[in-house]
Amino acid sequence: MNLSSPNNIAVSVENLEKKFGQFVAVNRINFEVKQGEIFGFLGPNGAGKSTTIRMLCGIIPPTSGKGQVGGFDIIKEQPKIKENIGYMSQKFSLYNDLTVAENIDFYSGIYKIPAKVKKERFEETVRTAGLEGMESALTVTLAGGWKQRLALGCALLHKPKIIFLDEPTSGVDPITRANFWSVIKGLAAQGVTVFVTTHYMDEAENCNRMVLIYHGTIIAMGTPYEMKTTRMKNELLEIIIPDCQAWLEKIITTEGVKEAALFGATIHAVVYDSLKAIPAIEKSLRDANAGQFTINKILPSLEDVFVSLIENYDQPEPKKN
Repeated sequence: MNLSSPNNIAVSVENLEKKFGQFVAVNRINFEVKQGEIFGFLGPNGAGKSTTIRMLCGIIPPTSGKGQVGGFDIIKEQPKIKENIGYMSQKFSLYNDLTVAENIDFYSGIYKIPAKVKKERFEETVRTAGLEGMESALTVTLAGGWKQRLALGCALLHKPKIIFLDEPTSGVDPITRANFWSVIKGLAAQGVTVFVTTHYMDEAENCNRMVLIYHGTIIAMGTPYEMKTTRMKNELLEIIIPDCQAWLEKIITTEGVKEAALFGATIHAVVYDSLKAIPAIEKSLRDANAGQFTINKILPSLEDVFVSLIENYDQPEPKKN
């Protein structure tokens, strides 16, 4: 499959906007998602992630702009979109007073699963959720992670080629999150397009590409590697020094250092120019008889990048040292 072909675009939006009264929740955004891609739609709470996903899923209409999902117009063909996508909201969407089996049966009816494949889809959903032997358990008794996996399995009953996951791992433990992402990557390997929102930056590393949305505006787009290597204006240093807590303030006040913080047993310093900042920090520490230390320029994490991008957006012209 040639993913560079325009015919292999699963989702596209152009100048998509959503207003609630005078409040602009989504501000004329533009992006494309390729078929079979894990596409991260990232941002802090209130950034416009869920509003965008609801427009793409045909749940609410946009105020202006246009878009297509699976070749269907998000304004004129909302019912077609709903028939051809999977959707899992950040809030648990199944029925707690039904058993696991009853929930699967209910959604099989909603999605009009043919009788000849219903049993096969049922068994596949139970396997996806890891709930073999628990089909008769009330859903309310399941742990949060198992509920989320069941919700994902039900969203996949009709074999959609595009699935929207809105904060799918919110509130579950790290091991469950890792298992959940194994399922997501397996879906993408089968050609399913996965559009996912999350505020866990470690999860975002699993995405093929991503955008960062803030106050309804897309402020960055790229692969995880591109985000970490080209999107952060400042540079990041790792300073390894005994009793780093005692030296933190000294580093913060060194010329050329924008900010610094403890990071485990080291100090991470954001600097404007590493070629100038490293000698300045070395001199400052040597003048203070700091003893042995090492300073290395390192690749920032996605969290470092996103914090920097948001700060730069809020303060377009940061103070220069």
